[in-house]
Amino acid sequence: MKIGINVGYSGSSMSINMDLVKQADELGLDSVWAAEAYGSDAVTPLAWIAGQTKRIKVGTAIMQIPARTPAMTAMTATTLDQISGGRFLLGIGASGPQVVEGWHGVAYGKPMQRTREYIEILRRIFAREEALTYDGPHYQIPYRGADATGLGKPLKSILHGRQIPIYVAAIGPKSVEQTAEIADGWLPIFFSPERGMKIYGDGIKAGFAKAGKGWSDFDIAANPTVILTDDVQAGIDMIKPMLALYIGGMGARGKNFYNDLACRYGFAAEAKKIQDLYLDGKKREATAEVPNELVDEVALIGPKERIRDRFAAWRDSPVTTMICGIGQPELVPILAELNG
Repeated sequence: MKIGINVGYSGSSMSINMDLVKQADELGLDSVWAAEAYGSDAVTPLAWIAGQTKRIKVGTAIMQIPARTPAMTAMTATTLDQISGGRFLLGIGASGPQVVEGWHGVAYGKPMQRTREYIEILRRIFAREEALTYDGPHYQIPYRGADATGLGKPLKSILHGRQIPIYVAAIGPKSVEQTAEIADGWLPIFFSPERGMKIYGDGIKAGFAKAGKGWSDFDIAANPTVILTDDVQAGIDMIKPMLALYIGGMGARGKNFYNDLACRYGFAAEAKKIQDLYLDGKKREATAEVPNELVDEVALIGPKERIRDRFAAWRDSPVTTMICGIGQPELVPILAELNG
């Protein structure tokens, strides 16, 4: 088991706890990851972090696919990989309709097909075997649309790089199966070591079978929040607003991937209450409906001994990397002890 940390994305202002990150680097944690929604981007913080650390890997969890062309992502990834001394991990994802259409102003479309094409193009660019051409439903390179100039020319990256590991954030069973087939790793959100593989295990195996690979070729990088506290219920209550936001507010009725996940985990009645209350503007009431059991399964909460005990469930699962969301510097040495 490898242990990393997640610096997340911005609230109303951008800040990075560099003392915490440097401590993680010095104590040998595996990686540090940054995210993006519709505030801070995922790449700039990692460039800042890479310039002030020595060995810790830097990863995006995630770069939004609709926000960048595949070529732009490949350029960014190879650049950051080289200036960091080969420490970059590329996490990408389709995001959701709210952000894709409401923020980036592009069609959400068919995210699974787009993701497959995107990764195929990335790998061709990284390989540099020939000038880039591609002909798919989503991407045509060179561009040949009705408004094309006809002057587009197949190009090969000037920058020589490597096949950077590609991780995909996926939540639906079919998209997870595709991720197991075409990616190097999976970034599951709100992963439960007790329930997750009951939902996703068969799909992952099917994806492996299509690609002719196995568990040793694939990194499952889950992202639990970790809170060190003697008051377990208080720690659970700290996480509930985030789960309420995702289960209740990140999407519409009938189109909320996180709500669907809670239902698959066996919390369908609770998920409906949370969504109804949240979309009615009753956020506090929605937060109160988030089950303690769900929070405790997808996070690590409690004193040092309880965190170690709960860690056993993660260690015994197929998860191979834990990207821990932390805000307490005193957690870093505890995570370093668990880092395999």
